Amino acid sequence: MFSPSCCLPLFLFTLLFLSIHAQTLIHGTCKVCSQQDPTVNYQFCTTSLEAASGSRHADVRGLGKISLRLTHTNVSDTRSHIKNLLKNKASSSQKMRLDDCFELYSDAVIDIKHAMKSYKSNHYDEANVLISSVMDAATTCENGFKEKRNVVSPLTKRNNATFELCGIGLSIIHILRVGTK
Repeated sequence: MFSPSCCLPLFLFTLLFLSIHAQTLIHGTCKVCSQQDPTVNYQFCTTSLEAASGSRHADVRGLGKISLRLTHTNVSDTRSHIKNLLKNKASSSQKMRLDDCFELYSDAVIDIKHAMKSYKSNHYDEANVLISSVMDAATTCENGFKEKRNVVSPLTKRNNATFELCGIGLSIIHILRVGTK
């Protein structure tokens, strides 16, 4: 007679194995990313990918897709945050820079959507250019605040996260390109 309790250890072992495999893949991928691109922080990479839904069952290509999804979420949220800052409490010196950032992030939302489509279609060169454009938007936004004395960027953490998420995506594309040649 079949007893469900006899399968429990096998089921738990399988879950443990898959969890360890996923963590190993994420950690290994992030290690390679941080070694090939010094702007990719290993801890940020592992924390971001491990927290994302679907990462436990993803291969390297899937991790790239997840990194782009995370970038899209970050860019969209940052654009909304800028819009709220402009409505609520921007000083006149911040307003000009926030207007620029709003425009940059509006374009970045479109670019990351196109990058995701290009990535999905294995058009890595096109995805690379678009992701780089999003990365530049975050840098340009942050640098706009540095141009004016005594104007503190309210977006530093968000800009840095966008930059790093883009770096992860670009690094994974590099891994996939090298692996397919």
